[in-house]
Amino acid sequence: MFSTPYFVRLRHSLKSIDWKILIFLLLFLNVKLIIKLVAVIFICAARFDFKFGFRFKNSRLPLFYPLIILIGVFNWVLYSQFTNLNYSIALLTGISSWFFCIVAIHQVKLSVELNTRLVIHQTVKVFFIINAIVSIAAYMLIVFKTGAINPYLYQGEYQKYFIRTGDYIRGVSFDTSTTNSVLNAFGVIYFLHQKKATMALLCMAILLVTGSNVTNVILSVVLLFIFFFQSDRNQKSLIVICFLLLVIFMVKVSPQNNQYIVNYFEKILDPDKTKSKLPSQVLSIRETPDSILSPEDRKLKIAILSLDSLHRAQIEKQNSSATTSIEATEKPVIPGDSIHTPKFQHVSFITPVEENMVDFIQTHPSELQISSDHNFHPLYPGKLIAWQQTFEYLKQHPEKIITGAGIGNFSSKLAFRTSGIKVAGSYPERFKYISKAFLENHLDLYLYYFSKDDGLHSVVNNPSSVYDQLLSEYGVAGLFAFCFFYIGFFLRRYNVLTYGVSLIFLLSAIFFIDYWFEQLSIVVFFELLLFLNIKEDAQKL
Repeated sequence: MFSTPYFVRLRHSLKSIDWKILIFLLLFLNVKLIIKLVAVIFICAARFDFKFGFRFKNSRLPLFYPLIILIGVFNWVLYSQFTNLNYSIALLTGISSWFFCIVAIHQVKLSVELNTRLVIHQTVKVFFIINAIVSIAAYMLIVFKTGAINPYLYQGEYQKYFIRTGDYIRGVSFDTSTTNSVLNAFGVIYFLHQKKATMALLCMAILLVTGSNVTNVILSVVLLFIFFFQSDRNQKSLIVICFLLLVIFMVKVSPQNNQYIVNYFEKILDPDKTKSKLPSQVLSIRETPDSILSPEDRKLKIAILSLDSLHRAQIEKQNSSATTSIEATEKPVIPGDSIHTPKFQHVSFITPVEENMVDFIQTHPSELQISSDHNFHPLYPGKLIAWQQTFEYLKQHPEKIITGAGIGNFSSKLAFRTSGIKVAGSYPERFKYISKAFLENHLDLYLYYFSKDDGLHSVVNNPSSVYDQLLSEYGVAGLFAFCFFYIGFFLRRYNVLTYGVSLIFLLSAIFFIDYWFEQLSIVVFFELLLFLNIKEDAQKL
């Protein structure tokens, strides 16, 4: 029975997988920090090797990681923050995160060095299949709960799903859906260059159902680059199919995303026009999803729908009294609820974390000038305002331009975590730490958007950004280390890179939307694919 050709191929496929690195990736990408720690312990025990090979000439790994730690320690000494116990603990926490990054890149590099290209290709393929199964299972669960094949149009349960359906499709990381979308964007590029049409389209499908507009836009630009500069006829056809899937999703599956994207770009390009345009939208506001309305417009929509409901009830009552009789054989028709009734409208529920944020704002009104100001109405998305804050801070503190404000002192996941508000995970109350610069800038801005209606909870309003983190906390030295010793490390192999170039473009853009190094997720997968690309194409020379 087990000697049939099918089982022979299955056994061969299972043997051609690096199970150690696959298990490590599945654990390391998990959102829970404790599971990431288990992943590090597991891989270090399975492959006990700490020969990182950092050198100024022909370094085995990017020198960016040890250099960024040195900059952080330098700031700790320079500004005499070693006298602050809580900050010293925060610093060690930040350094441990960078050390996890070093262990992760070292282990994926080992995997590429110790295995053949076929084994790594098969391992990557299995990872994406597992991720797709988990993502599809999450989608099917939503379909089962809602009874709607297309939950992106389902407005029941107070629009719990609807435009937010993709937020629940998180893949094997169980992190944000953005993490899942970026991983699948990597997969689309990787399998496109490998000419694996089925896997490329599978990754594209999973990417689309996550509903990440930002990732869709960035990937579209990269695919256009590949279409014109790095593809043959078959690959061009596959790219066209990917774009067709994107159009179908935007037009038929989740059309509300179109209006969301249009409103976003209008707000950036012409905020005054967008603001003045609101009163003229009264007639169409009934059809506009709550997720793309401002809090004031939502109140207006509720009032209009309430009047509509009363008007319909009056008409139905008049029609009912005008009807004299109904034939006995005629089956009465029970009218269904209109989608304009309250039960189909979005309701924003306050989470425990949001309650913490509100309490924090109320106890720090003097330091939080933005979030405590009820009359503050920004014209631009929060991410742009965050950059304004960063440049203004460096302008006022020129001594911080070279090496930054220090680890966890201005813009990082660590800064959010050590605040004790539980925005980026829990942190011991007795050791919590908040710098004045972080409190009055990015934390204040974040609290403004994310303590209010969840229609404002968007990646475009989140101050998170790798570049912002590097510039504000590590200064120009940190940005230089990243550009020259990280991106430059891979670009120096430009002659042997194929899909690696596209992945670098993609990652460089994605780094604008979150603290991806501290997330300990997509970066390690990017590094695996880049090392694989370097190995396979170098062997062809």
